[in-house]
Amino acid sequence: QVQLVESGGTRVQPGESLTLSCSTSNFAVPYFTIAWFRQAPGKEREGVSSIAYTTDTTYYTDDVKGRFTVSTDNARKVVSLQMNSVKPEDTAIYYCAANTRTAFYTAGPATLDEGLYNYWGQGTQVAVSS
Repeated sequence: QVQLVESGGTRVQPGESLTLSCSTSNFAVPYFTIAWFRQAPGKEREGVSSIAYTTDTTYYTDDVKGRFTVSTDNARKVVSLQMNSVKPEDTAIYYCAANTRTAFYTAGPATLDEGLYNYWGQGTQVAVSS
């Protein structure tokens, strides 16, 4: 059974940094992409960032570009989201998700389509407030 487990969510003040981790296990085949999504209170879930397994290319939405960085460890089992200069509007539950069905070798806007993702973690809460 594929598992994705997020960790690292916490309460921070505006301008601070934190790192979320997505630990993956039991993939029968390598994933094509992993993405981070978030859902703020009262809002729909939205894509934030993605990374492609084969090329390590990354993609960010304009909201987080320049502040967030997605990366993987050498084994590609842990996908991290470094969040710098956080803002109150970054407050959300953050989910990682894996796509093992549709081949994408580079990350781009299409890799933030929720419909691509067939495995999801349970989420980790990030709260940004002073």
